[in-house]
Amino acid sequence: MNSVEFIVNRGNLRETRVVEGNADTTLADGAVRLRIDCFALTSNNITYGAFGDAMHYWDFFPCPVEGFGRIPVWGFADVEASTVEGVAVGERFYGYYPMSTHVVLFPDQVGKSGFVDAAPNRRELHALYNRYSRCSADAGLAREHEAQTALLRPLFTTSFLIDDFLADNDFFGATTIILSSASSKTAYGTAFCLRQRAGGSHGVKIVGLTSPSNLAFTRGLGCYDEVISYDVIASLPASTPSAYVDMSGSASVRSDIHHHLGDALRYSCSVGGTHWTELGGGKGLPGPRPTLFFAPAQAAKRTKDWGPAELPRRIGMAWQAFMKPVTDAATPWLTVVRGRGAADVEAVYRELVDGRTNPRQGHILSL
Repeated sequence: MNSVEFIVNRGNLRETRVVEGNADTTLADGAVRLRIDCFALTSNNITYGAFGDAMHYWDFFPCPVEGFGRIPVWGFADVEASTVEGVAVGERFYGYYPMSTHVVLFPDQVGKSGFVDAAPNRRELHALYNRYSRCSADAGLAREHEAQTALLRPLFTTSFLIDDFLADNDFFGATTIILSSASSKTAYGTAFCLRQRAGGSHGVKIVGLTSPSNLAFTRGLGCYDEVISYDVIASLPASTPSAYVDMSGSASVRSDIHHHLGDALRYSCSVGGTHWTELGGGKGLPGPRPTLFFAPAQAAKRTKDWGPAELPRRIGMAWQAFMKPVTDAATPWLTVVRGRGAADVEAVYRELVDGRTNPRQGHILSL
């Protein structure tokens, strides 16, 4: 059985390989083999590579080629072979996969809604990424919604949790929230969630930072109060209590924000690395020390606060509201573009690494 994998040099994300081989046709007891049908590839996946060592993203799907890794993606796969009761051949699952044609998982806690992968290398990794959802058990995973689910659902969950974390901490006293890489899907999902509560007592001004080429798109979304380019950060009111949510990872942009706002900056966190070639630390900057926002930690807190059913319910309600502008027939926020084969995967990956993607497009790919 032929298999194909797209792998990346862990020390140089621009170096890639397409590896062909034979998928193992024998399965150990307790294992299933899935054929990966399609997956989303976004700037979020480049963040997985950029933070692969620090956040253990390389550990989910170990790569046998020395120095290379398999960047995880979100997508859909069908069971080709199974030795596990309750996971049948032909069933379809949504979850975290490598950029490959096949994957072997070890289902545990099998139930109506799906299972958890209990592979030894994943037992110490966060459970949020180890859950595989049975498509037949969730109307939200219907085939007509698969593209939007793969492209936006994981990112929107992070967006929801950033908004919730800020509100949970009274926005750290800030009256303005500044988001970099504002045209990115995680950023405008966060802005959307912030906007949903803007009419309440905790309303804040939402400011987006983006490149000049993305100004028109980002302003057209309508979820930011103001959108400016990186080169005019100094135009922001320097005395307004503000919080910075960094989706870009750019050390120079972070430095500009901290030096311009100084003590008026009440909170600063890093979420993504869309500007992965400009990553850097935050030591010695004026204002608060930049911290890393880890979405699973806020999810765990809210699960404890609200109970296991309430967080998914709230995310689900917010997701339904978010899908309205995303899929609007006249002016959709997202246009799905599909590709198949290693050449298409390589082309989209190159665009993402070089920061050349159209923010209005979302790519669904298959190997």
